[in-house]
Amino acid sequence: MVVRMRHTRSHTRNRRSHHALKGMPIVVDGKTGTPHLRHHASLTTGTYRGRQVIDVMKRVEKKTIKTSKKTAAKSKKK
Repeated sequence: MVVRMRHTRSHTRNRRSHHALKGMPIVVDGKTGTPHLRHHASLTTGTYRGRQVIDVMKRVEKKTIKTSKKTAAKSKKK
């Protein structure tokens, strides 16, 4: 059988003092100067650690095609 210990306000607050939220670690790319999250690829340039890992133009084209199809479908319904 476990004896329950008392939880005082001070002990509770001491424990919760470490629960604060921290800001996101945003860094600036050295070559392009665009901000991005640490250990993530830059979404504007598509580079990670100096290498091209995301084809940004392909993503933009795909997005424009998708939105144009969506607007065409909305105009057909009316």
